[in-house]
Amino acid sequence: MTIKNILVVDDSKTELMYLTDLLGKNGFSVKTAENAEDAFRRLAEEKPDLILMDVVMPGQNGFQLTRSITRDPLYSDIPIIMCTSKNQETDRVWGLRQGARDYITKPVNAQELMSKINALG
Repeated sequence: MTIKNILVVDDSKTELMYLTDLLGKNGFSVKTAENAEDAFRRLAEEKPDLILMDVVMPGQNGFQLTRSITRDPLYSDIPIIMCTSKNQETDRVWGLRQGARDYITKPVNAQELMSKINALG
């Protein structure tokens, strides 16, 4: 599967701008969402090829949202990379248990992120 369209879910405007800019410069089309409700609205509009998911957000957190998406038959085939400041091994393991395909910590290293995306593509 070729990854072209990426949905970035993060409640930080700074992170959204940074990741949108970074991904855009690498040829990806990016949509953003700031919470779970936004994310599901975006999913309904256009199914992305990949989701970058923050963990710490108001309302439903990224772990819960990842679980909801990966258990939904409509969206279960979309790979999710957790993209979070939570850098404990237990967080990584928990994120992968919720259905995420990979886990990257903030501040995001551009090369690391690109190699993780390319590994999925």
